[in-house]
Amino acid sequence: MTRILITGAASGLGLGAARELARAGHTVLAHARSDARIDQACREGLDGAVPIVGDLATMAGLSRVIRAVDDAGGVDAIIANAGVLDGPDLLAINVIAPYVLLASLPHERSIVLSSSMHRGGAARIDAVGGQGAASYSDSKLLVTMLAAAVARRGAWSHAVDPGWVPTRMGGRGAPDDLVLGHRTQAWLAVEDASADSPFAYWHHQRQYAPHPAVLNEMLQDELLDALATRTGVDFSPRE
Repeated sequence: MTRILITGAASGLGLGAARELARAGHTVLAHARSDARIDQACREGLDGAVPIVGDLATMAGLSRVIRAVDDAGGVDAIIANAGVLDGPDLLAINVIAPYVLLASLPHERSIVLSSSMHRGGAARIDAVGGQGAASYSDSKLLVTMLAAAVARRGAWSHAVDPGWVPTRMGGRGAPDDLVLGHRTQAWLAVEDASADSPFAYWHHQRQYAPHPAVLNEMLQDELLDALATRTGVDFSPRE
């Protein structure tokens, strides 16, 4: 069985993936930003999950998450599911936190949550360095690019578009299927779904071509450099 860290596991897509994986017998390390939120999630079908608490918007919170995962015995897979639609923590949660967790925690595979909206984004690497602002679409383009960059360095790292689903972020009127929204990330965490490709962009268990900037190796390197400078955490190539 696989040990999986899922960020933002207290509600929505993260909670759905956590329930599915736990019911299949995998060990789920379920992250939330507060004890109250993870306690509520455990009451809603996550009994037996390992609670991981920390604010992904801060380096102190990320360090707390990393220590807790290490103390729990580590993980085989990471699902970087947590995200916000806007606000001052947009890049911190949507891009910087996935980078720090993937760079700091030994793992065999990772899945980041992208969006079809990444196609309307710009590669605002300057915003990662603190120069200017970025939109939600920008953040999803950057995190998809991050997954591709990580894969180039010897890791298995994929990006998932869950669709426009009726979560708190997506709204009640969202037209896509909530179960299908979380199923691809759960499937990728435990199945050798794409052994021939260390990176792919997925929607409902099918591969699609991402925004061309995602596969631009020069932009990938610039992004990793900017993230390393911003966080003080280097992403070392895998042996």
